[in-house]
Amino acid sequence: MADDTTTDATADSAEKKANERPKYAPTGNRGGPGGFGGNRGTGEKAVNFLPSLRRLTLHLRDEIPKIVVVVVTVILATGAQAVGPKILGNATDIIFDAVLAGRQIDFAGVGEQLAIAAGIYLASGLMMWISGMVINGIVQRSVYRMRRQVADKITRLPLKYFDSQPRGELLSRVTNDMDNISQSMQQTLSQLLINVFTIIGVLIMMFYLSWVLALAALLTIPVAVAVTMVIGRRSQRLFAATWKNTGQLNSQIEEAFTGQDLVKVFGRQREIAESFRQKNAELFGASFGAQFISGIIMPVMFFVGNLNYVVIAVVGGLQVAWGMVSLGSVQAFIQYSRNFTQPITQLASMANLLQSGVASAERVFEVLDAKEEADADHVEDGLGESVAGRVEFDHVSFSYDPDKPLITDLSLLAEPGSTVAIVGPTGAGKTTLVNLILRFYDVQAGRITLDGVDINTVPRRELRSHIGMVLQDAWLFGGTIRENIAYGKEGASEEEILQAAKACYVDRFVRSLPDGYDTVINEEASNLSAGEKQLVTIARAFIADPAILILDEATSSVDTRTELLVQRAMRALRASRTSFVIAHRLSTIRDADTILVMEHGDIVEQGDHASLLAAKGAYYRLYMSQFAGVNEDAA
Repeated sequence: MADDTTTDATADSAEKKANERPKYAPTGNRGGPGGFGGNRGTGEKAVNFLPSLRRLTLHLRDEIPKIVVVVVTVILATGAQAVGPKILGNATDIIFDAVLAGRQIDFAGVGEQLAIAAGIYLASGLMMWISGMVINGIVQRSVYRMRRQVADKITRLPLKYFDSQPRGELLSRVTNDMDNISQSMQQTLSQLLINVFTIIGVLIMMFYLSWVLALAALLTIPVAVAVTMVIGRRSQRLFAATWKNTGQLNSQIEEAFTGQDLVKVFGRQREIAESFRQKNAELFGASFGAQFISGIIMPVMFFVGNLNYVVIAVVGGLQVAWGMVSLGSVQAFIQYSRNFTQPITQLASMANLLQSGVASAERVFEVLDAKEEADADHVEDGLGESVAGRVEFDHVSFSYDPDKPLITDLSLLAEPGSTVAIVGPTGAGKTTLVNLILRFYDVQAGRITLDGVDINTVPRRELRSHIGMVLQDAWLFGGTIRENIAYGKEGASEEEILQAAKACYVDRFVRSLPDGYDTVINEEASNLSAGEKQLVTIARAFIADPAILILDEATSSVDTRTELLVQRAMRALRASRTSFVIAHRLSTIRDADTILVMEHGDIVEQGDHASLLAAKGAYYRLYMSQFAGVNEDAA
């Protein structure tokens, strides 16, 4: 009988959460049970490129002094590289002039010019190394600050935001997209500065050597710009779709791995695999298309560069023949033409990296721009350090969906130190009631007061510091048992940890573990039983010593013997505290001071266990539905 009750309670609790939580449409349009399968749109509007790029560069403003250092070193490096071909051209002229005049070649002069060129190129390489090292620091610090902003932002987002976002999608934005931003900035920032200043330096030297050849070389620039713009517009949309599909694929994988037991139980491996193949194919299509289209830039730019080389060779040859320039100048100019087209080609090839990085940045900015919880500033007449725990609902109304009212004109009073049990069918509004106390959601009409103070005027952090909660699903993080208990109170002493563990019967099983309180809980907390995990969460709430305690069906997932220990621990925890207990097992709330029976968001009955049974109303029907079989057997 106990096992059947446990199963029913677990199923009811799952259905309860589905009915009481808002039905927002998650990003990615997840379809099918559990978010698997279903049709997912692949269309994605092109990113708002320029505003997003501008915003991304603003994250570099704290690095302006170091950016100045980078600019100076890049100017020196590119300036030295620009002078190098001219020096080598001088060496060619020494040899060519000597051959034409029939005199001995001045090898000392040639060696001197080559030494100067070697020194210039060595200095240029050193400046490039310095600029690269400084840029690496700039990018990593900027991305570090952006990650910190995202992490801080997530702590300020309301619960409904996470209800509307698949966890894998959000994780992808915080990890994959941030890594892509880092990689894109790292590769494009240094190359952008180097290539821009290289083009400027080479242009100056080209016009210095021959304005005719310089103008001839510039004829190919409009072609390069036109090619880059056309290809860039086509690939931009595909890069945005690539990172969107990456997030959706991560979300699907995370869901499949988390619910692997259910997948196997219901034999859905084939459907999951097919859904993965479909989403993987969409990601492949978007990624391949983006890389293919952006990859066209390089061969086109090589063609433009070779065309430029032919123009310079023909025009330069004619000028040498007519005696307008020297052979060394034409040699230097050919090198300059290569140095001129190469950075243009690199700038064009950087377009795909830049577009990919900006597409990821826009996804991160969507998180940073999400609407935060509106919170009250600290007020002088707030709750204070001592809270009695008197909670009153005064004509409260609330709904997740404006078209579907849930709680309407609800009033109730919980006196300090009392235990209020909340029962009712699935979707009645039980969990919503405690969510309003915690201000996970704010009421839309009426007010909730704690010791006479409207909780909407109290900062959420201060309010929640006086409330402890034990959920049906025991959440433990990857750390030791000691650390998990101490999580309930910052700076908890060893004595307080042991006291909480003993009061909540954690000490009984911890002593039998090889490492005791230093036992590390693994990622899934599978090295503890369901009951042991629940006792640890109760101890965590105990050490927090809250004025108000919320127990959300905390015994539904444990066996009957462990349930007795959990109930004893909860009784110790509830002592002298105002407690709200959400229960499906009515046998666990017989000693509650007040039992509230909820239906469709309204309190239809309230009283103690005996009076409600005697009334033979809604509570009586719920009670008999659970224990009718037992009563018939006893009869």
